[in-house]
Amino acid sequence: MTLVDIEVELERRRGVLDLQSIVESAAEFLEDAPAREIIRWAAATFGDRMCLTSSMSDALLIDLVSRVKPGVDVLFIDTGYHFAETIGTRDAVEAVYDVNLINITPSRTVAEQDRDLGPRLHGRNPDLCCFLRKVEPLNRALEPYLAWISGIRRDESPTRTSTKVVEWDAKRQMVKVNPIARWTQEDVDNYIADNGVLINPLHYDNYPSIGCAPCTRRVADGEDARSGRWAGLGKIECGIHL
Repeated sequence: MTLVDIEVELERRRGVLDLQSIVESAAEFLEDAPAREIIRWAAATFGDRMCLTSSMSDALLIDLVSRVKPGVDVLFIDTGYHFAETIGTRDAVEAVYDVNLINITPSRTVAEQDRDLGPRLHGRNPDLCCFLRKVEPLNRALEPYLAWISGIRRDESPTRTSTKVVEWDAKRQMVKVNPIARWTQEDVDNYIADNGVLINPLHYDNYPSIGCAPCTRRVADGEDARSGRWAGLGKIECGIHL
């Protein structure tokens, strides 16, 4: 390792420590703040080195963030397995909201993955399929940023109950901002209704949580909202938020 390499590595480590310090103070200070105030803090702190991700289940987060930071980068992972309605929602979002939509694709097409790893990997090894088609492409796309905004909430699943409004994403060595972490489903429904937010039409067909088409089914009355995701496979997360 050259002297230049050592200096670069030291500077990187100093940057990481600074970001972690920011996270610790912000998480406490912003815990009870409204979602828009959390977003304003993130926009002021990280500027264009901040983005948000969206699965295009709805445009609630996009609506919130674009009101604070017009032209914000919105990352959408096009897995190759999405419902047509999800792709339609993505296209509508790009047309309606003041955002810079960035379409992310895996390194292999579905056909190439079937050729290399066999067909229907999502049924045989859903964790690997999610990693190849969601986690790895997102990791690559997030590299230029210092912070990313997600729409996860504490009430969505047992794995999300401890979500903080500002967190250190150790896996990606960056800041993760969750401005609606404290929101309930009622809060979500009210915001969508009050602000005319675009919503994926599958929600009206008993799909309260929408992922890839082969791994998402309708949810019956009384079932948990995420019970239609990877049903029967003992899986509740794709890996992006773990």
